[in-house]
This record gives sequence, C-alpha cells and structure tokens, in this order.
Amino acid sequence: MSRFVKQADVRQEQFDWGVIGWRLVPETGSKHLVVMDVTLEPGEGHAFHRHDGQEEMIIVKQGTVTQFIEQESTRLASGDSVYLDAGVVHASYNDGDETAHLQVVIGPSIGDGGYGLVDVSAEEPWSSLR
Repeated sequence: MSRFVKQADVRQEQFDWGVIGWRLVPETGSKHLVVMDVTLEPGEGHAFHRHDGQEEMIIVKQGTVTQFIEQESTRLASGDSVYLDAGVVHASYNDGDETAHLQVVIGPSIGDGGYGLVDVSAEEPWSSLR
C-alpha cells in the first residue's frame, strides 16, 4: 500500500547501542523492504551480527562510523555507504565526537518484523575485534 511517511509516523525503538526508527516494515505495508533510521551516539555501536537471507545497504547521513565487513574495517563519513551481501558479518561503531545518523535498507523483508538478526559478537574472532 503506497503512503506518505511523516517523521511522526516512524516508530522509535531504543536499544543499548542506539535507536532505530522503523520507517518501512511489514506492519506498515512493505512486502519486500525494511527501511530504518539508525542513531548511534559517540562511543556506541551495533556489534557484530549478520542477516541470513537478507542483503543490506547502510548509508551514513551525518557523522562518522567505523564500519566492519567481516574483519576488514574503514571509516565512513556523511554520504558514504556500505553494501552487505546476505549472511555477511558486520558491525558499525561511532568512534567520532558527534551523533551518527544512518539510513539502513534491508531486503527481502522476512517474517512479521521484516528483519532477521544473528548476534555473533560474543564469538571469535568478532569478540576480539573491538
């Protein structure tokens, strides 16, 4: 169902590593995509995880993040992005001095929430990389 999405319509969810604004999910009518606004405060990050069966694009809208693809990392700034194949382990950390704002697109949408996540942050080599 096509519709306008106003900022007031975006459901916010607080995590210990930041905030997700659920912009497009199955409950809002999406059949194929999940779109999120992600906020990472300085010193915070979304630890190592993967999305089995889902591709992901992370776009830095403001601030900077250290972005991992498996064990390789680089610093991404406003306007930079990263594409992740399905099942690839990744993490995003805000090592900067200002709040980082990211736009995240995941597809295809799966399950009721649209989003599948496998946390591997306690496993090696991921637990030693940060």
